[in-house]
Amino acid sequence: MSRNDRAAPEGDAAAREPADVLLVVDGGLRVTAWTGAAGRLWGYSADEVLRRPAAALLADGGPAPADVFTSGTWSGRLPIRRGDGRETAAGLRVSPLHGGDGGTGWLVWAPDPATRPGLDPAALDAFFGQGPVSLAVWDRDLCCTWFNDSVHNGKIFRSGPELGGYVTDLVDAQYPAFLESAMAEVLETGVPLLGHEFRPPGTAGRDDTYFWVSFVRLDGPDGLPLGLGSVAMKASGERESARFTLLSEAESRIGANLDPMATAQELAETAVPNLADYVTIDLADAIPLGKEPLEHLKSTDASIPSFYRAGVSSIHSDLRESLWRRGTPVFVPPESPFTAVLDSRTAHFEPVLDTSPGTWLDNDPDRARVIHATGMHSLMIVPLQARGSMLGIAVFVRTENPLPFSRADLVLAEDLAARASLSLDNALRYTRERTAALALQRDLLPQHLSGGGAVEVASRYLPSDTHGGVGGDWFDVIPMRDGRVALVVGDVVGHGINAAATMGRLRTVVRTLTKLRVPPAELLTRMDELAVELAQDHVTDADPMAPNVGATCLYMVYDPATRRCTLASAGHPPPAIISPDGSVDFAGVPPGTPIGVGLGTFESIELELAEGSVLALYSDGLIETRDSDIDRGLERLRTALTGPVTALEDLCASVIDSMVSDGPADDDTALLLARTLPPGPAGG
Repeated sequence: MSRNDRAAPEGDAAAREPADVLLVVDGGLRVTAWTGAAGRLWGYSADEVLRRPAAALLADGGPAPADVFTSGTWSGRLPIRRGDGRETAAGLRVSPLHGGDGGTGWLVWAPDPATRPGLDPAALDAFFGQGPVSLAVWDRDLCCTWFNDSVHNGKIFRSGPELGGYVTDLVDAQYPAFLESAMAEVLETGVPLLGHEFRPPGTAGRDDTYFWVSFVRLDGPDGLPLGLGSVAMKASGERESARFTLLSEAESRIGANLDPMATAQELAETAVPNLADYVTIDLADAIPLGKEPLEHLKSTDASIPSFYRAGVSSIHSDLRESLWRRGTPVFVPPESPFTAVLDSRTAHFEPVLDTSPGTWLDNDPDRARVIHATGMHSLMIVPLQARGSMLGIAVFVRTENPLPFSRADLVLAEDLAARASLSLDNALRYTRERTAALALQRDLLPQHLSGGGAVEVASRYLPSDTHGGVGGDWFDVIPMRDGRVALVVGDVVGHGINAAATMGRLRTVVRTLTKLRVPPAELLTRMDELAVELAQDHVTDADPMAPNVGATCLYMVYDPATRRCTLASAGHPPPAIISPDGSVDFAGVPPGTPIGVGLGTFESIELELAEGSVLALYSDGLIETRDSDIDRGLERLRTALTGPVTALEDLCASVIDSMVSDGPADDDTALLLARTLPPGPAGG
C-alpha cells in the first residue's frame, strides 16, 4: 500500500481527502490496518482504531456498515465521524480484498474513481491480487491483516488462509520459532530481512524448489511501527545468485572491527539460517583473547581442550545445540572430526551424520545426546586458515532444515571461511600486538606516584581503542633530594609496541637526568640529542633512512621552599594552573620543537604558584579529537577544571568523564594533577 502525504487545505473534509488506501476491515467488520491518510481524514491515531469496530468511524444518516461492507464493491459519499466529534462527508470506495464474495475483508479507498480515474481499485486489485509475487501484511502481533491471491499459487501458505490468523498458523514453515523471532526482530529494529531462503515442507532432496522471502517493517506517520509486509517469490534455479548474495553480505559485514570475538560472531550469524541452522566458530589460539593457554587446561582420556569458542549462532534463540558458551574452552575427543580438520587443514564433509554405534561419538556422550535431542543430521567442519596459520574451525550443522548439505554448500562454506579468515587473522594479529604493547606499557609506567612533601598528586591513564594500537604517552613524578619535585608528561609519536618501548627509554632518560639536577631546558636538549642517536642506531646499508624517534614532552621542577616552578616544553600542550580561587589559566611556556627533530631549541620560564594551586599536565589525547581542534579542546578543559578543588582523585574522574567521549578513543589519554603543599618538615 502506497501513501500520499500531500497537504490539503483546511475546511471541507472532501477537500482534504487522501489519494490512496485508507484502511482495511476484516470479516468481523473490525479495523485491521490504518494508514497515515486515514489518520488525516478521521483525526484518529492507529492505536485508537485498530481492532475496533469500523462502524464507529461512520456517522448516522448513511447506509448501515453491513450494507457498505457486504455488497461487493461500494462507492459513494459517506457521513463520517471524526476524532474531534465533528461529522462530515467523504467520497469513499469499498472493495473486497480478494474474491468476490466479500467474506474475507475489504479495502477502503478515497476518493471515488470518478474524480480520480488514475486510481482504479479494480486495476490495483488485479495487479496485487494476481501478480506472481505473494504479498501479505501482518500486524504487530504477527497476525495477518491482508494478503493477495498469489499466496495460493505457492507452497508457503497453508490452504485456506484467514485474516487475523497468527503467522505460524498460516505459513507452512520448517522452523516456525526462527520465523517468529526473525519477524519480531524486524518489527523491533526496523532492519529488513531480505532474501531469506525458504523451503516448504515436502521438498527435501529437491534443490530446485524454494522461495526468497523478505520482511519489511511498515511505519505510521508518527514513526511508530504498524506491522510488517512480507514478499515471497519463487526462486527456482538461482543457487548461484544466492551464493553471490551470501558472499556479498559476508564481505560487507565481517571484519568491520579488529575484535576477534566480534569477527567470529559475524561469520556465525552470516551463515544462519541461509546456509546452516547452527554454526560455531572455534579458535585454536587463546592468548589474544586473554584466556589461559589451552595446553594449561586439564585433559582426560576422553576429551582434550582444543579450542576456545569465539562465535555461535542458531535458528533457536536459546542456543540449545551448544554445549559451550562464547569465550569458554571447547573439549573434544582426541579422535574426532574436529581434531582431524585441525591437523589435516582440510574440511570434513558428512551430508548424513553417522550417529550409529562404533563412531567417534561413542567417546563423546554429551555431544551425542545433544545431536539426538536437536535432530542434527548434516555436518560440515571447515578449517579457518590465513597466511599459512591455522586459526581454528567453523562448524556448520543442519537440524530443522531437512535438506542434507550438498557439495555446493561445502564450496560456499569454504569460501565464507576463507574470506572471514583474513579478517580474523588481522584481528588476532592486532589483538596480540596490542596485548603485548599494553603489558609493556603497564610495566614501563610508574606504578606508585609520590610527590614527597612538595605536592599531592593524582593521575589517570586511558589507552586508545583505535586500530593503530597502544600509543606512547607517559607521565612521571620524581622527588629530588633537595626537596624539589619534577613533573613530566610526554607523548611518543606513533602506536604499537615500538612506541611503548621508545616511551620506556625516554622515561628512563628523564629520571636519570633529573637525579643529576639538569635544568628543564637543558634536559630537553639532551633528550633531543639522544632521540637522534637512537634513530641513527637503526640505519643499515639495506635501509639508509633513519626512522623518526619523535615525541613531545613537558618538564617542570617545583620548589616548595620558594613556591617557584621552572618549566620547558618540547612541542607539548601547556599545563593548566588552577588557582586557589578556582580560576584556570594556561602557562605561557614557549612551545619548542618536538624531541627527535635535532634542533634543541628549548626555553625555560619561571612561575610563582600560590599555596594550594593545582597543576594539570596532560597529553593531547585529552583535548584533541577528530571533531575538535586543540583550541576548542583547551577551552573544554578550562571549563572542566574551573571551580573549587577538593579531592584530586575526584577531580581526575570528573575531568575524564567530561572530556572523554563514550566511543572509541582516537589516542592515548594521560592526565596528571599536582597540588602544591605548604613548606614544612615533611618537605625537607
